[in-house]
Amino acid sequence: MNWPDVILTMDADGKPERINEFVNAIYEGYDIVISSISASKSSGNENFLFPNKIEPGNKKEEILALSKKSLNVIDLAGLNKPMVKNIVSQAEKSHLKIKYLYSDKKASFIRASGYNIGVVVPAFNEELLIEETLRSVPEYVTKIYVVDDCSTDRTSEIVKSFTDPRIVPVRHDKNRGVGAAIITGYKLALEDEMDIVAVMAGDNQMDPEQLPGLLMPIIEGRADYTKGNRLISKEFRQGMSRWRFFGNAMLTMITKIGCGYWHIMDPQNGYTAISRHALEVMSLDSLYPYYGYCNDLLIKLNTFGMRVEDVVMPARYGREKSKIKYSKYIVKVAPMIFRGFLWRLKTKYIVLDFHPLVFFYISSMVLLPAGVLFSLWILIQKLYHNPVSANFPLLAVFIDLMGLQFLMFAMLFDMQADKSRMGTV
Repeated sequence: MNWPDVILTMDADGKPERINEFVNAIYEGYDIVISSISASKSSGNENFLFPNKIEPGNKKEEILALSKKSLNVIDLAGLNKPMVKNIVSQAEKSHLKIKYLYSDKKASFIRASGYNIGVVVPAFNEELLIEETLRSVPEYVTKIYVVDDCSTDRTSEIVKSFTDPRIVPVRHDKNRGVGAAIITGYKLALEDEMDIVAVMAGDNQMDPEQLPGLLMPIIEGRADYTKGNRLISKEFRQGMSRWRFFGNAMLTMITKIGCGYWHIMDPQNGYTAISRHALEVMSLDSLYPYYGYCNDLLIKLNTFGMRVEDVVMPARYGREKSKIKYSKYIVKVAPMIFRGFLWRLKTKYIVLDFHPLVFFYISSMVLLPAGVLFSLWILIQKLYHNPVSANFPLLAVFIDLMGLQFLMFAMLFDMQADKSRMGTV
């Protein structure tokens, strides 16, 4: 049958103004887009999504969007009630991409309320914005771990003035870096048995309205770690300078190769949430303590098979000033990512398991530099009019092409290995 690109169904309580949101998600590459209330009501797993047996109420909004690909895979004629549950079941068996959209903030709050949710707030000289940040943390958060990384201003004084019993103030005796501050918060959250731990920096750059979007993929069991993504469109990047976007784009590509999560973008986005299980499988003390901690964390998560999901959100800039100098930052972080990449290859593909892609990566790392250096040597000899064998240029091209081919094969196998482990192929 010749299906249209998108088919959308909506019940009487659906909001027509949300149709574009569902259609756009299909064009972004998802096969099925479901309003989260309709999905949870039919999932048959209310104890997981609603641990305290809380129901979102009788009134619900059900919107379902299906792509042409999903319509050719799902047996619509054989569907029985509940329809959404059966569609999701068939989609999961066929490894289709499913996206859940949240119909309102209240529903996200109700779902999150059954979990112990901690928020780590790293702060260094944030006297201007720390109060706004702490006052904006949603009520459903159980604990707020404010880690003052040895500020020299009034940050610590302002934090201690709060009477909110959820706030756990901690101060480092010396400045250790933002990564170390977050690790301190993670350790405290594990001690307090938090189920999910989010990070909201003390500069008020992270919109609390976006927090449910980070929490829900973990609560629904689809991810172990979620992070913001501001790079998906120009509208979401508003306020981000071209230089900052260029730096983020470069780090995105470097991090994709280093960590093995080829679907992620905006790795420097510090607005994240992580499950207790993911925190427990890693050695937190081994994480990079400075601004590159987020890149190093992704490397560790991939090595131990954790699922990571990007959550699209707009950039939010106000009175805060970014402390990252990308010209120095990339030079400093890139070697760390490379070391982490080598550690990931060894641990994931040799120690914990075995995959021949290691040999392809090693071959490319030998052949590509050798080919480039050999080509430069030939060029220098030509410039100085020194005799060079006519076969040398062909040999240099051959070495370069072989190194590039090995690299492409290694990256392809790395992508496939990651998708296979995540159950998406």
